[in-house]
Amino acid sequence: MNMNAARERLVVIGGDAAGMSAASQARRLKGPEELEIVAFERGHFTSYSACGIPYWVGGDVEERDELIARTPEEHRARDIDLRMRTEVTEIDVEGRRVRARDLDSGAESWTSYDKLVIATGARPVRPDMPGVDAPGVHGVQTLDDGQALIDTLARTRGRRAVVVGAGYIGVEMAEALINRGYEVTVVNRGSEPMSTLDPDMGRLVHEALEGLGITMVDDAVVTKVLTGEDGRVRAVATEDAEYPADVVVLGIGVRPETSLAKAAGLPVGRHDGLLTDLGMRVRGHENIWAGGDCVEVLDLVSGQERHIALGTHANKHGQVIGANVGGGYATFPGVVGTAVSKVCDLEIARTGLREKDAHRVGLRFVSVTIESTSRAGYYPGASPMTVKMLAERRTGRLLGVQIVGREGAGKRVDIAAVALTAGMTVEQMTALDLGYAPPFSPVWDPVLVAARKAAKAVGQPT
Repeated sequence: MNMNAARERLVVIGGDAAGMSAASQARRLKGPEELEIVAFERGHFTSYSACGIPYWVGGDVEERDELIARTPEEHRARDIDLRMRTEVTEIDVEGRRVRARDLDSGAESWTSYDKLVIATGARPVRPDMPGVDAPGVHGVQTLDDGQALIDTLARTRGRRAVVVGAGYIGVEMAEALINRGYEVTVVNRGSEPMSTLDPDMGRLVHEALEGLGITMVDDAVVTKVLTGEDGRVRAVATEDAEYPADVVVLGIGVRPETSLAKAAGLPVGRHDGLLTDLGMRVRGHENIWAGGDCVEVLDLVSGQERHIALGTHANKHGQVIGANVGGGYATFPGVVGTAVSKVCDLEIARTGLREKDAHRVGLRFVSVTIESTSRAGYYPGASPMTVKMLAERRTGRLLGVQIVGREGAGKRVDIAAVALTAGMTVEQMTALDLGYAPPFSPVWDPVLVAARKAAKAVGQPT
């Protein structure tokens, strides 16, 4: 009997976290005699940590390959037909096939599929303005992007850098460039850096960046990139000023890379990300799944769809997809929007809703801010910490937490992330049995101090 007669083919578009997690999980559940897996990746690398790129650029991570979790050869050794430097250019939903082009030879061919996984990731925002494509202007999203930036830094004589944008990538890249000996200017369109925080908390990040010697330019929009006679970048311009630059890094954010999916008629949401069900299956399509930075996910706090580009989510999406493709069952219920970063020794964390998020979805809330320390005040090394907490008025349901402080501050946000996922009230949080000893915390953990203050505020008249 021909055992290959019933063999299905899974095609995966995208060779990073979501795509290769899905392929690997599907392979664990079904062997090559049952499931053929073909994966396409247009870059040079697979299964790597994009989140680690700023630390590689800054020198904290010495070698690029330290960021790679699994090489193409390791994937192929598990019977995954991984085709590198190959870009999928078309999805034929009716015909159940994809067209791909070998980027080195230019050759094109069609590959049929029984099941398809779209894991095309996100692309850095490149504003439509003069000079943005000039040599010396870099987005930082993939290992290829990181390598291109490092190559530019190695051959650039000048030591002036401008970072456009002050979100997570922007501030991390600013610190990386400072570590490499550059004079760094950050041009930010917001009133404070880190728009994922409320402005009062963003101000603390502003002060830390200036403490590193970074020049902060807030409430400014870059209108063009100026080039020299050699065509390379020499400055960026706003409406009011010019800022000299030998290298420019775009840290404006990312958008879902869904042009391929949209051209195939697949459904996207208001953030341009693909829409899926709880099993990460593309809505309305039984044999197509999507995960990672190209999808929108449910925000469990607001009840609305969001686009959040994080490797934690992408890996979970891949596990869920792989389980379902491989004949098992798994779901991805949603997120609460947890993120953490650092500037030098300042740790920055948030989860849940900001004030403007709560206003946008029509929630009435109270907001409290407390100052505390990372350890008992008398214990050596105790450092200050600011915690901001939002809770729904009257019900007391926790809505969001933001934390800015030194060592031991950032990961405390995980307490709030669990409480948000569980739908806890701030009153319930005050009774949490958290670990305590003077080297780790004051007797009242800073998050619980904020919860106590919020619990008092929720029932007070407006």
